[in-house]
Amino acid sequence: MGVGTRRSDFAEFYRSSKDECLFTVLVSVGDQDTAQELVAEAFARAWASWRTVSKHPAPVAWVVRTALNANISRWRRRRREISVPDLGTVADLYAVEGTGNSVDPRIMAALMRLPARQRQVVALRLFLDLDIGHTAEALGIAPGTVQAHLGRAIATLRGDLTPELEQENPS
Repeated sequence: MGVGTRRSDFAEFYRSSKDECLFTVLVSVGDQDTAQELVAEAFARAWASWRTVSKHPAPVAWVVRTALNANISRWRRRRREISVPDLGTVADLYAVEGTGNSVDPRIMAALMRLPARQRQVVALRLFLDLDIGHTAEALGIAPGTVQAHLGRAIATLRGDLTPELEQENPS
């Protein structure tokens, strides 16, 4: 593969997947600036390893996993908890500028109340539409763990959102 072909293949991959990667990482980390930094770093790593990444069965999942791993490394370096932004602020970020993705602010706020791993599973399964196997691979966990986290997340979201929606639409 020549440099020109490699460059154009990567450029097309970046154009077609940057928005969904950013949105998925944003849902996982809860902070737009952090998500943008992590995704930029992940795409830089993808470019550096493009020959390998381009052959990966799910290159978008590779980028998201790399971004999430970078976040973990960042956290480990700091050795202290990173505070979660105010949920009102996070809920307002449901429509990342230019991505075309939009989620009801109530759903986004409910997502942000989930534990980090459950948020990551929901983001990969529902927003990137990865199957259980690719989600497990992207997060480095067993497929059964993905199913358990997804089940707990859906139950929590249903419990959080159902009363709200019932009040809105009384029968």
